[in-house]
Formats: sequence, C-alpha cells, structure tokens
Amino acid sequence: MSLSVDLGSGPTPKNPFNAQQVIGLDIDDFAENVKTCNLGFERLPFDDTSVDFVSAFDLIEHIPRQGGNAPNKNPFIFLMSEIHRILKRQGLFFAKTPAYPYPTAFSDPTHVNIITTDTVKYFGKELTGDGIAMTDDRLKLGQRYGFKGEFLILRNYSDQQYGHQIWLLRAVK
Repeated sequence: MSLSVDLGSGPTPKNPFNAQQVIGLDIDDFAENVKTCNLGFERLPFDDTSVDFVSAFDLIEHIPRQGGNAPNKNPFIFLMSEIHRILKRQGLFFAKTPAYPYPTAFSDPTHVNIITTDTVKYFGKELTGDGIAMTDDRLKLGQRYGFKGEFLILRNYSDQQYGHQIWLLRAVK
C-alpha cells in the first residue's frame, strides 16, 4: 500500500500522487488523518524509509532558516533532512511554494524563508535536458550546513501565473 504524507496539510491533506493512504502533518490536530508536528523543529513521526511520497503546498516559505536548537538549529535544512529520511529509495517529494522575484514571496507576513530557483540545488543534483545528473558546490555546501541526504532534481521551475517555485525531487539512497 503506497503512503503519501502532506506537510502543512491543514484539515484536508492533499494526495497529488494518488497514493492509497494519505496522512497530513500540521501544527494543529485538524482531523483523524492529520498528525500534529512542529515542522522544522520536530522529527517527522515516521520510520526511516517508510513513506512513498511527500508533498508540501505553500509550506516551505513558513519554515525558518535559523532559530532552532541543536541538533536542528537550521529548521529548513532539518526538515529537508527529515523528508529525505522518511522517503523510501526513489521516493518522491513535491513542493509548491511562493518564490522570489514574485510578490507572493513577500506578501504574507508569516513568510520567513524566501525561495529562489537555486535553493533546491543545496539538496540535490539537477538533471540536464539529456538526463545527465549534474551537481555543483551547492549540494556539498548544503551537506556541510547539516543536510543529510541527496535528491535528484527532476523538476525545478517557476509558475509565473501564481508566483510559485515547483520542485519534484527523487530520494537518492
């Protein structure tokens, strides 16, 4: 049975991968299929390599880059490590988040993590048009900053209509 986890789900977890089971995680306990978790500050309540898919719609911009306590003093990097930890080998992570240079990145006063096209490169290797995985120093920097894992960046593009950055990442284990 495939399992999808929707981060910051609110009362209705999304299931973009059409998984057989979907569980939401949010700061509040909204419904039976939503677990509480202070995302970026607490470990995700799943075993290692136990989840097929993870999604995050309009969440990443709310996760601070700094301000946690050791060992997760960088909540955004900690959350990305946790996503990688719970995903099965070849598991997929989909994120849609307001991004620079669009006004949506700045309009909500609770947005504390401004995302750009290059942000994702701190977490993985990018595929070229001919399917070759390319990396640069940013993945090594991300790991030096505390990121534990590596993703293959399948998609990374700006949705200009809504001012969002769209990521589709595959866990490399």
